[in-house]
Amino acid sequence: MALPDNQKLPIDGAGKVLKDGIWPPYRCDKLITFIGGTSNAWGDKDGTLAAGAVFLVNGSVRVRIVAACTVSLVGAGKLEMGVTGETASIIAQIADAEGIDAGEMWASADAPTKVTAVTGSTEKIVTGGSDIILTQSVADITAGAIKFTAIWFPISEDGKVLPSNN
Repeated sequence: MALPDNQKLPIDGAGKVLKDGIWPPYRCDKLITFIGGTSNAWGDKDGTLAAGAVFLVNGSVRVRIVAACTVSLVGAGKLEMGVTGETASIIAQIADAEGIDAGEMWASADAPTKVTAVTGSTEKIVTGGSDIILTQSVADITAGAIKFTAIWFPISEDGKVLPSNN
């Protein structure tokens, strides 16, 4: 299976895949631009993407999500990331997304930060093909953008993570 360009593995001078004991070798990115004033767009708390898939998961995978803000968010909506039925299981809910500014990472319910610890607790196992969703509520997020990076490794033979088409 050929990997898309955004999932190419880093190689050394001999053409061998570089290994990292902490980070899985596969990754994919999804940029979400919030325009909550537009019906059914990201940021519209009442729209079809109010609990939209960011990453599509096949099988079972080990995954770590990095959420880096590229354009400061506008709007006091709540954000959380997880799977259906466990919507804050990957990144805990932040009560006011307007606190997420360009150059910061959203990694927990606490205030966003420019530096965050890399610990085992940030890595999750997602099973049974449960897509990773971003849930928004309370108020629209009318502007801003977050680049989500899924760093993953398959656990099952069919394990894979791809960015959604949303």
